[in-house]
Amino acid sequence: MKLAEALMETCYQMYAQVETGLSPEIVHFNLHAQKGQKDVEIKPADRHNLLRPETVESLFYMYRFTGDKKYQDWGWEILQNFNKYTRVPTGGYTSINNVQNPSNPEPRDKMESFFLGETLKYLFLLFSDDIDLINLDRYVFNTEAHPLPIWVPA
Repeated sequence: MKLAEALMETCYQMYAQVETGLSPEIVHFNLHAQKGQKDVEIKPADRHNLLRPETVESLFYMYRFTGDKKYQDWGWEILQNFNKYTRVPTGGYTSINNVQNPSNPEPRDKMESFFLGETLKYLFLLFSDDIDLINLDRYVFNTEAHPLPIWVPA
């Protein structure tokens, strides 16, 4: 569990340490960082955000397994940054080209279906205190975030 918590902290920091509060698609760990240097480097070709679900999915599981409200708080921060930098005035959301530029994140005019089907679903579940909404002892999520009943052979 300590490893899971440390990995979750790393995933969260991929959001928290970026200017828009949104994670880039790829980061490179700076293994030889000197004092005052950042732990990660974001290359120009990797600084886009596609509205992916993996971090908020992990926040959901960590909250459900530990009950620690910090995971809800972190998810709330991420949602607020999605709203601030990726929401479009006509409705919906868009991926962005530059998570490092809060004044112009360069909207792409493209929202992948997984944002609605997975990212927002996991955020909804993360913020729900009703553990019976999806009982993790009775259901498992497939890779597309569809809940499937756990089949136990008779």
